[in-house]
Amino acid sequence: MATVKSKILGPDGEPIQYEVLDREISAGGMAGIRQVWHTGVAAGLTPPRLAAILEGAAAGNAYDYLTLAEEMEERDLHYASVLGTRKLALSGLDIQVDALSDDAQDVKIADAVREVIAMPDFGEMVFDLTDALGKGYSVAEIIWDRTGKVWKPGRLEHRDPRFFRFDQATGRQLRLLDEADPANGIALAPYKFIVHLPKLRSGLPVRGGLARLAAVGYMCKAWTWKDWMAFADIFGLPMRVGTYGNGAKEEDIARLMAAVANLGSDAAAVIHETTKITFEAAPNTTGASDFFEKLATWWDKQVSKGVLGQTMTADDGASLSQAKVHNDVRLDLLKADAKALENTLNRDLVRPFVDLNFGPGRYPILRVPVPEPEDTKLLVDSLEKLVPMGLEVEQSVIRDKLGLPDPATGKDVKLLRAPAATPPPVATPAETTERAENRERNMADREDQLAALLGESADPVVQEWVEQIRQLVDTADSLEAVRDGLLPLLASMDGDRFAGVMQHALAVAGVAGMFDALEDSRA
Repeated sequence: MATVKSKILGPDGEPIQYEVLDREISAGGMAGIRQVWHTGVAAGLTPPRLAAILEGAAAGNAYDYLTLAEEMEERDLHYASVLGTRKLALSGLDIQVDALSDDAQDVKIADAVREVIAMPDFGEMVFDLTDALGKGYSVAEIIWDRTGKVWKPGRLEHRDPRFFRFDQATGRQLRLLDEADPANGIALAPYKFIVHLPKLRSGLPVRGGLARLAAVGYMCKAWTWKDWMAFADIFGLPMRVGTYGNGAKEEDIARLMAAVANLGSDAAAVIHETTKITFEAAPNTTGASDFFEKLATWWDKQVSKGVLGQTMTADDGASLSQAKVHNDVRLDLLKADAKALENTLNRDLVRPFVDLNFGPGRYPILRVPVPEPEDTKLLVDSLEKLVPMGLEVEQSVIRDKLGLPDPATGKDVKLLRAPAATPPPVATPAETTERAENRERNMADREDQLAALLGESADPVVQEWVEQIRQLVDTADSLEAVRDGLLPLLASMDGDRFAGVMQHALAVAGVAGMFDALEDSRA
């Protein structure tokens, strides 16, 4: 079959090959280099064996390490729980697609990508990609469907990480194990694989998985568990001792031995009258059993710190405030995981889909937003105080923060509403008359007070003016002389002081008028 080369270039700069896009090229089988059945390595794990497994993975042979990482999730309940918590927290986030712009073509491309992420296989594939948190990487193969008018992912198949290995030159390029090159593997076909490599720590990807971090704790806890069970087997039940006399026959001794052995399960035995069975109490082992429990719990906490970044929600129960602080740490980890997943899906799914169907260049943006926890009580208390002060807030924004949908419409829809304000009690005619008289009396008193205040401030100024005019009249010899002397006298009078007094009086009168209006509204 001739190879059809495309004008579209893959990440390696080489043209993509159409003939491999709709075929499975990395599936496993019962035989061959990619086998689906694997032998375990966790049984009887020792420090030298674990060191060899980790060193082999760092050197490029990660087969045993990946097998151990898988078995750790199967054998250790605590590791499976905390790693599962982190996986589900990431895979449970809602994914959204934003168009590159408001252009009609960009909106069309974004709608097409939304149809892809709505596929049932997509959600399962996202969960499979979170397997990279434990092992360091995860791979899904895209089997493209071209039966319709467009290229679309027909299936998204998760592949066993043991089917791949990193190149020897850089330790960063993932290659597919294949009979064509069993030692080094072959390069991954462009637009064919989704490769998730979350950057949990700096360095080689194969050394960044959480399983490598938790492996020592898993081994030590397994030893603790084994010793604990041996301790319980030895000291959990009293020792059964059978005695026989000097004349006991071989068959009597055999029956006695069988009776002693069966007492643990049958709780009944038949023995000869010359023999005897006694139960020896276990020696005092107070505190010894607690040692194994505390050691196992200590290792669980170390694993929780490594996987979740905290122990509060996984191991310790404490106050709500402490839990919120620890949950914030987990929120940071979740944001980092979500950002890594965004980069992977935009690079290995969105870009190939758009290139194959619409041509390169106009890529929508796939986002994995992490919702921030809202303190609803603080929000409601703040709105209760700020809205009456003039703060304007859209109802839709508050509904989104509280997780409430927009209210339905229709006459049959029953809505919760704020209770109607209670009207003030209706005053009797006598009370109304009394209030009016009191208001008039208060207004009259306030007018007298304002007049007195104005007179007290203005009298000194006016008195100076009167004195100046009196002196002019006393020295003038005719009315014409008084008239001619008033014009220059007016220019010398202090008008600024009187203007200040009037300004102050008007301000006080304005405040008094506002107070009267408020009293009228209350009445």
